[in-house]
Amino acid sequence: MTAQTAAAPSMLSSAEQRSAARQLTLAMLALGLLGLGLIWRWLSPEQTGVSQLLLGFASILVAVPVMRSAWYSLRYPSLHGITDQLIALAMLGAWATGDLLTAALLPIIMIFGHVLEERSVIGSQEAIHALGKLTRSHARKVQADGAIVEVDNGTLKAGDLVEVRAGDRVPADGRVLSGQASLDTASITGESVPMEVAVGMQVFGGAINLDGLLRIEVTRTGNESTLGKVIALMQSAERSKPPITRLLERYAGSYMVLVLLLAAVTWFVTNDAQAMLAVLVAACPCALVLSAPATAIAGVAVAARHGILIRSSAFLEELADLTSLVVDKTGTLTFGTLRLQSIDSPLQDRSHVLKLAASLGSASSHPVSRALAGLVTQEHFLVLTDIHERQGLGVVANTEQGEAALGRPELFAQLGIETSAVPEHDGPIAGLALNGEFLAWLLLADTVKPEAQFALSELRELGLGRQLLLTGDRQSVAQTLARDVGISDVEAQALPEDKLNRVLAEIGNGFRPMVVGDGINDSLALKAGVVGVAMGAGGADIALASADIVLIGSDLRRLGTCVRLSRQCRQTLQVNVIIGLGWTLAIVAFAAFGWLGAAGAMIAALLHNLSTLLVLGNAGRLLRFQEPLLKLKEET
Repeated sequence: MTAQTAAAPSMLSSAEQRSAARQLTLAMLALGLLGLGLIWRWLSPEQTGVSQLLLGFASILVAVPVMRSAWYSLRYPSLHGITDQLIALAMLGAWATGDLLTAALLPIIMIFGHVLEERSVIGSQEAIHALGKLTRSHARKVQADGAIVEVDNGTLKAGDLVEVRAGDRVPADGRVLSGQASLDTASITGESVPMEVAVGMQVFGGAINLDGLLRIEVTRTGNESTLGKVIALMQSAERSKPPITRLLERYAGSYMVLVLLLAAVTWFVTNDAQAMLAVLVAACPCALVLSAPATAIAGVAVAARHGILIRSSAFLEELADLTSLVVDKTGTLTFGTLRLQSIDSPLQDRSHVLKLAASLGSASSHPVSRALAGLVTQEHFLVLTDIHERQGLGVVANTEQGEAALGRPELFAQLGIETSAVPEHDGPIAGLALNGEFLAWLLLADTVKPEAQFALSELRELGLGRQLLLTGDRQSVAQTLARDVGISDVEAQALPEDKLNRVLAEIGNGFRPMVVGDGINDSLALKAGVVGVAMGAGGADIALASADIVLIGSDLRRLGTCVRLSRQCRQTLQVNVIIGLGWTLAIVAFAAFGWLGAAGAMIAALLHNLSTLLVLGNAGRLLRFQEPLLKLKEET
């Protein structure tokens, strides 16, 4: 009865649906015959042969699926298959002792319980299926000649250009080429506040365009997209197993022998066939088998709702016991992009400085130039002619006001332009001059994320008191940032192998580190850590592949959410294992001592199904876990 369910990682196929419908139909017919047999026995107690015949027909009807499942479990052994074998043995025992009522009613109860159990499991699968519908939609594909055709988004591939109107769903992960809009990303990142997107920003498939018109270049589709990864992770969670389940699977054969011995001893001591059958039924480990998948599915689903991709549900357990944090700087604690920090200029009106710097910056692909190019919108750029980019120095071009220059201090020395003293600054500096007159120094830096200090403080409160900043940047820059976010231990100018060795040293010293990073140089450390967390689904592929967890929105506050959710999952799993194991042992003990009464096997079947529903219900409580991100003071 349960072999198919145990092996199915996704929605039931049409053949499995027909099989389940046949089992339910046979159980209903058998129940009807059982009722007629009992009524006949009550109305005509002297005609026992007729009632026995009806009960015999009822037991034969439900015997077929029971015996088929037991045979399947013998050919393909599994812990879940033990239930099928024990029910088949109990049915054979009831036939052997002439108890046709038990032989008919016992499998009927188990079939109905199995349907309820399957309905609960399929509920989680339907949630996955509903999430999968977000990946299937229509897309407005822009052809090479500019024409727009509507296609299934499953046909899109990287490099395609699509148009997303207000109200449309973004068909795939991509990069905005033109337009700006507000996107509802709640189904992906868990963020209730719409995300404002503009040219150059990454967007996730499944997000809804609330306003505006976007042209997007597709970067990831299907299973490689962010939403596709969420679905794959939720499906893999169904196959997860806690240590107690893995232990029982290892000794499944011995468990079966132990149950049979216990049933034999019960029959020998009590000479009560009902007690023996009750032991066989009570020993079915369904609740224990379901305890881990039910908890894992709920945990991974809740994590995905909060914008957290968990690659393996095993890390829901590992997260709960972390004792230290090893964190990268660029792109993790900081935005990873240069931003204008200040302007050192004697001029009062800075607007012209910004326009000139942005216009010259747009003429170069250097990271500093790209950062400056974003200071104003494209329509405010000045007209430039005779543009010359001097490699490693800067850009020189003609404007309506004369020749303009943007670049390093050495550039102005070559041009013979006198500058003011170069300010002290830990970061890139660009000078700006117009018509031979020096205008300003532009100081740029990679800025700290506003939530960084709060997130690290929260992790310290959760027990990750040992925190290490591990970066390839300069010592002075690393020390300044560490002081700002509250980290005392810093290792700068670290190469990838240095990061790996430091993480291994942490583990060697007895710590259990969470490693957080985003780049290729972090991949070795991410793999070596007890738990590796990659920032952003758009990060380096090798970093994402090395990480155990991916924070889609790259918000550091979700690190605390990970730890709290893990601890909640572990607590739920422990309760489920106690229910599954403790309840089973209790029913077996009651059955062995004959305390379940004359209808012991049927009562054991009812109690067995109740324990299964309790496990599923307890796991379902996890779905109420909710941690909305509150606005930081800096954002208000």
